[in-house]
Amino acid sequence: MDNTLTNEQMTEVKEALFRGQKIAAIKIYRKATGTGLSEAKGAVEKLEVELRAAAPYDFKQPERSGCLGVAVLLLGALAVALRVLPS
Repeated sequence: MDNTLTNEQMTEVKEALFRGQKIAAIKIYRKATGTGLSEAKGAVEKLEVELRAAAPYDFKQPERSGCLGVAVLLLGALAVALRVLPS
């Protein structure tokens, strides 16, 4: 089978990569080209490197969550609790 993608298929692969969905991009590539997993993964990863070099700001940034937010909430709750408790 031909390993080239139509413009529409390439757009689908790129959009999946921009959303951070590399597995979906590989699946789209495999379905469109009929290539094996290893070859599709390599092609998509090569495309991702090229896209990140050309348009790094088009990629979805990972959402930040974690310990800092929880620590701030706990410190706030502790401050409120200390004010409410009688001395």
